[in-house]
Amino acid sequence: MQTYFLVYFGSAVIALIMTPIVIRLARRIGAVDNPGIRSVHTLPIPRIGGVAIYLATVTVIVVLLFLGNRIGVRFRDHWLQIAMLLGCVTAIFLIGLVDDLKRLPARIKFIAELLGAGALCMVGVKIGDINIGGSFVLHLGWLSVPVTLLWIVGITNAVNMSDGLDGLAAGVSAIACGVIAIFALHSSTVHSGTAQSNDVMMALFSLALLGSLCGFLFFNFNPAKVFMGDCGSLFIGFTIAASSVMCVSKSATLVGLALPALALGIPIFDTLFSMLRRFLERRSMFAADRGHFHHRLLDLGLRQRYAVMLIYVATLLVTGLGLLMLVRNNVSSLVVFGSALLLIMLMFRLVGVIRLREALAHLQEKYRSASEKRTERKHFEYMQLRLRQVHDPGQWRAAICEAAGRMEFAWVSCKTTYNDGHLEEEIWRAPQGHPDLSSVVTMTIPLRNNGGVECRQFEIAICVNGSMEAVGRRASLFGRLMDEFPPPEPWIGKDRPLYQHGTLIQTKN
Repeated sequence: MQTYFLVYFGSAVIALIMTPIVIRLARRIGAVDNPGIRSVHTLPIPRIGGVAIYLATVTVIVVLLFLGNRIGVRFRDHWLQIAMLLGCVTAIFLIGLVDDLKRLPARIKFIAELLGAGALCMVGVKIGDINIGGSFVLHLGWLSVPVTLLWIVGITNAVNMSDGLDGLAAGVSAIACGVIAIFALHSSTVHSGTAQSNDVMMALFSLALLGSLCGFLFFNFNPAKVFMGDCGSLFIGFTIAASSVMCVSKSATLVGLALPALALGIPIFDTLFSMLRRFLERRSMFAADRGHFHHRLLDLGLRQRYAVMLIYVATLLVTGLGLLMLVRNNVSSLVVFGSALLLIMLMFRLVGVIRLREALAHLQEKYRSASEKRTERKHFEYMQLRLRQVHDPGQWRAAICEAAGRMEFAWVSCKTTYNDGHLEEEIWRAPQGHPDLSSVVTMTIPLRNNGGVECRQFEIAICVNGSMEAVGRRASLFGRLMDEFPPPEPWIGKDRPLYQHGTLIQTKN
């Protein structure tokens, strides 16, 4: 037990010493987070505080490998997994640090997380069998690798996205580390042999990270003197995710995954709802927004400090409920887990993150937009084939009129100005007659100059039957037809008959 206390307090002291040094270093090299549209701070804040968390955690873990007592022996028995875990978290930390200093694309970080999770799977750190309710064992088989990848990458990004308020990610992650440590110590008392050694190892990993987070929180709580940055949030998320997998890989109990999931329930659900929100709004999954759980609390009028403390209390409440699963390791533990999840969902509903009517409206709009795109694409591809069969100006005019009708244009006007000043205008109008000008968007498209023509241009009028986005798409597709199939030469002058097949073309001089 003495080793456990030394690991916790040792990492906390190192973090307390290293964080001020990192703050000064960040200011010197310009690694600061300037206020922006999504920021809640008003002054530049150093953003590489994760360096102190990483150094404090890894230093203690490395020291444990050289201990001559029973703990050191158990660590050395699992040297391959520990070395791989340390290597992976170091790589993730460095990727995050480069992102804090130089800004990396989101896909680079995502690929690094996948590679790190895959490396852990190669040394046996994966979710294999899961004991559900004490009476049913779920054998994942070949699914163990994709499930493990999804878990590690998901938890890592959940922690990363939760780093939006002073002390939020560090405090919630500290609670998660404490839960994993409790579970690992509890499991070590009921298991023996290799499983017990694995549980002790994970307990010490969690305690080392917990101590470093507590030391860092002294400088990170509102008003923050330093931010952990991506180097900290990615390192913390990856370590927590990997630690929970190493626990469950030996114990095979659902609790090993359920407890960390509940402790990180708010960040996890916040990430899921953010992805759903961006999908419904037809935005990039990596796009930034201000619709997160903590942003909603601020919008309700809470100060930053109180919003963070409220999330702490909610996390402790859900986690405390989840700890009942340790003493009720049967079917009733599933009821406890389900109740805790419902409690988290209720919290999101109360703060307004879950808005069913808005979500349904966005879903209907997304379906309508997708249907319009398919129809517009179908008409465009048909007109491409149609225009490829054009051999003379009359056929070209007829095809353009047909394209205007299919794309629901109000009218199309072709104006030709000759070198002698003569102006010729040809107009096609939709069969329904004169539209309401307030619901029409007009646009001018210049055409290529050829043989005696000084200027030739199209004016198109598009009926706004749906959204302005649809108007822009139809104009863009019509412009592509003009680019790909310019009018043939010689151009038909005013003294030659115009093509008329059910469409109206008027000539004005």
